[in-house]
Parts: sequence; C-alpha cells; structure tokens
Amino acid sequence: MRTHLAGALLSVLALTLTATGCTGTAGASGTGGATGPATSAGAVDDRVEPLTGVAAPRLPVTVDSADGRKVTVTGARRIVPLSGSLSEIVFTLGLGGRVVARDITATFAQARKLPVVTRNHDVSAESVLSLHPDLVVAEETSGPAEAMDQIRAAGVPVLVVKPAAGLTDVGPRIHAVAAALGVPDAGERLTRRAQDRIEAVRRSIPAHADRPRVAFLYLRGSAAVYLIGGAKSGATSLIEAAGGIDAGAASGLDKDFTAITTEALAKAAPDAILVMSKGLESVGGVDGLVKIPGVAQTPAGMKRRVVSVEDGVLLNYGPRTDQVLRSIVGQLYGDGEKR
Repeated sequence: MRTHLAGALLSVLALTLTATGCTGTAGASGTGGATGPATSAGAVDDRVEPLTGVAAPRLPVTVDSADGRKVTVTGARRIVPLSGSLSEIVFTLGLGGRVVARDITATFAQARKLPVVTRNHDVSAESVLSLHPDLVVAEETSGPAEAMDQIRAAGVPVLVVKPAAGLTDVGPRIHAVAAALGVPDAGERLTRRAQDRIEAVRRSIPAHADRPRVAFLYLRGSAAVYLIGGAKSGATSLIEAAGGIDAGAASGLDKDFTAITTEALAKAAPDAILVMSKGLESVGGVDGLVKIPGVAQTPAGMKRRVVSVEDGVLLNYGPRTDQVLRSIVGQLYGDGEKR
C-alpha cells in the first residue's frame, strides 16, 4: 500500500514482497446504506463509482507538489497514478479512461487490466516512460528516487500528493489530484460525496454501552512478521470513527508499529482485532491468528472477535473510505458474519 502504511512499514515491505494490494474476502452478505452503493458488511465493493457529467480538464495549470516543487500540467490524456489510492481518486473523478497504467496495489475492477509499472512496489521508470504519459501522480513513498528523477528528467510532470493518515486527509488528497487534472469542480463534488457518506456511516453506528478497544495487527505469516499498530499506524482515525478506541495507541504505543509480544497484547487488551484480509489469510485465518502468542489470552482472542478488510483499501482514505468504515462497523457490532 503506497500510502501511510507504506511509509511506516518500508523496511518490513522489503522483506515481504507479496504483502499488499490483493483483494480478499471477509464477512457476510448485507446491504449498504442509501447514501452509497450496496456492499456486504465485510467486503468493500470491487468497483469504484465514478462521478458523472464531469467537464473536460481545464489546462494548463500550475500546482504545488508535496515535495516542494511547482508542477505545471499541460495535458491529462495519459495519466499514470502510482498507488491504488491515487488510482481510485482519478477514476472516481470520472477520468479513468485517461489512465494508461497502474501500480500493483490498484486492484479494483476498472483498473485491473491496465499494465503494471511497479515491481514489488518499486517504480519502473522504463515501464512508465514507455507509455508516454503526460502526468504521473505519485505518493511521497513512490520510488526509488532514481526512478522518479529519471521520469522528471524525461520531461514528464510528477505531482507528489501528501500521504493519508486519517479521515481528515480524504478531502485534501481529492482536491490535490483534481486541481492537477484541471477538474477542481469535480474535486469539490467528490469531496462532498465522500464526506457525506462517511458521516452517514458514523450516524448508523448502533448504540453501545462501552467503546470497544480495537487493536490493528499487521500480519505476514510467510515472513513471520507480526506487528501491533500504535498511534502512528494510520488506523486510529478509522477505529475512532467506528466508535472504538485504538488499543495499541491507548496502551502507550506511540510509534507506527511494534513487534507483537504477549506483554504488549496484554497491555493493549483489545476487545476486537482489526487486520487486513490477506494478512489474516497468511496466518491461517482466525484459527491461526489465535495461535500467535498472546492473542488467545486477549478479550478479542477469547471471543474470536476479528474484523478484516481488504488490504488494498483499508488505509487508502479515499473515495471508498465510507465502505471501509461501513465494513468495520458491520463486523465490529455484529452485523458481519461470525467466523
């Protein structure tokens, strides 16, 4: 995932090349609210929902890039977004027909057949340039730096977008991409839609006496990577929006991720565990998860209360975040299928 998680886990991802970007399945059937497309309680819709009636891009424009550069965009007919999150934004702005390539983490249906220009999360400058893009949209974690410099040296504008760390980043990221593509009005529309849908999910949270403590665990069984998220993991905002408490952060873990220990789990004492679906699969499902030392002794482990969301969307903080939040709420409060 080329967003907040990618930056936090850069060294881990070097060891786990098969880590993110795959869509998993978790949860049961259900329907989404009236403000958004129907999804199951435990799965995010595999397709993005583009805006309709979007005007043609008004270019050229000069915008601020998150790397401190001024970027002038003169054309937007051949766009290369370098993360799944950025791809979602471009497609949802109604400009998916102009996207000519994808990052490995862009796995939603409309993007799936596009050529991949990353290898194990590293950008291939040669692959990007072979597609003759007129704009590359990147994350701060997109790299290596040499590849990005090679793309710039070829005269291709590269817009770097600030990373997403929480719900408040949804609007600014949409605005940044929309401004660079010359469709600021569409950016306003999409931001309003995303915010309205997120608020609708928050209003739907059932009344409950206590706020559940939720621990975000990052798991990659094939590489024996077992981490618990802290205050900088990127999941705190979602957990709190779902009416919970980030158990890792509340227990004093102020970094992004810390190796799981029995002591750390005991101190966090989660009532529920949030995981990425591929991570859960990598440890053998819930049966394997509770075998990780310390998990079975937590309230979450004893009740097998596990919430799983697809890797490629969990921390994207983009146009489908309302669906992610709806999935978490549905599973956390019992609407999702018990595993």
